[in-house]
Amino acid sequence: MKLSIIIPCYNEKQTIEKIVSKILKVKIKKEIIIIDDFSNDGSSEIIKKISGPNIKKIFHKKNKGKGAAIKSGTKLVSGEIILIQDADLEYFPSDYKKLIYPIKTNRTNVVYGSRVLGRKKNNSIFISNIRILGNFMLTKISNFINNQDLTDAHTCYKVFNSKTFKKIILKETDFRFCPEVTCKLSNLNENILEVPIKYNGRTVEKGKKIRLKDAFLALFCLIKYGLLKI
Repeated sequence: MKLSIIIPCYNEKQTIEKIVSKILKVKIKKEIIIIDDFSNDGSSEIIKKISGPNIKKIFHKKNKGKGAAIKSGTKLVSGEIILIQDADLEYFPSDYKKLIYPIKTNRTNVVYGSRVLGRKKNNSIFISNIRILGNFMLTKISNFINNQDLTDAHTCYKVFNSKTFKKIILKETDFRFCPEVTCKLSNLNENILEVPIKYNGRTVEKGKKIRLKDAFLALFCLIKYGLLKI
């Protein structure tokens, strides 16, 4: 089975080439789909120079957001499995094999890589207590609304059977992709299996883009697609 890796990229000139290099070293059948979301820091020029087997590229003509970039990338998918990969270095492609294994063996159609599953309580990899609390609270709310039992609903590493993912009609264009897709998987009665992953959180100073307002937008999104099922 081929893995289609979708990489939304906005202003990640320091890391985009490094993450693609790490992905290329993973020995699995794969294609890499990079979507430059109208970067203005030089990322676009770096992406144009990236070369390797089965690399596809899309360049947005204006900044649209992470969700919009994922939707653009989905149009080029040819693999049976889809994985979402951020363009930074917070997540580790060395986890790919265990992320896709439950789908390859028909145990489930959806896998989330959990940053907290199996981790000791005092061994946190998040960069602040506020982020720990925010992720915990949003995951609990998401579980309540969607009747799920996840430990990390807002992880980047979301992996799907391609047929399952393409059933979902995505509307959100920004970071709300995460709560939207989780709600809509629940609405389809799809079981989400979690596996523990490695994670190295970064600070705002190093390029972290999610802010406090995104937490409130995520909450609104959970109500919209989970409770109201709009």
